[in-house]
Amino acid sequence: MFLIETEKDLLQAFRPRDREKVELPKDIRFPLFVRDYFAWVEPAGTRVFLVCPSPQGKRPMGIAFRRDSHGGPAPSQMCDWCHSYGSSNEIGLLTTDVNSKRRVGVNLCQDLRCKEKLESAADLSGRHFRDVIPPLMERMQRFAREALRIESVPEQ
Repeated sequence: MFLIETEKDLLQAFRPRDREKVELPKDIRFPLFVRDYFAWVEPAGTRVFLVCPSPQGKRPMGIAFRRDSHGGPAPSQMCDWCHSYGSSNEIGLLTTDVNSKRRVGVNLCQDLRCKEKLESAADLSGRHFRDVIPPLMERMQRFAREALRIESVPEQ
C-alpha cells in the first residue's frame, strides 16, 4: 500500500521522459490510497498508465505504455502478468520507451485490470485473493527492473 498525496506526486512517479505523456483520469481525487497498483487508460485509448511500487519499494513508479495495434484480428493471447487469456481486444502488446532509440513491449491486458481478473479467478477456485497478488506485483517490478532498468524512482 502506498499514498500519493498530490497530482505533482503522481506525476513525479513517472520517468521525466514519460511525464509529458501522462493524462490523468478526470475523476481522480487526492490523497490517493493505492492498495497494490493504480492503472488507467487515457480517454483516447492510445496510452495506458501504471503506478506501482518500485522494485526497491521505496517510492511508487509510473510506466506510460502505448497500445500497439495489430493489422487484424489475432488469435487468443495470454497476458504475461496475470496469465489470463483473451482476444486481441482484451490482451495485446503494450510498449514503452527505454530511451530515445529503444522501445520494449510485453503482452498484457489492454486495460491493466490484471488484479481484478486474478481476484475473480481466486474467488472461483476457493483461494484467497491476497495469495495471487504478490506474484503479479513481482512480474510488474521485474519488467521495470529488467526491461526498463528502473531500480527506484529518484527524488526530485
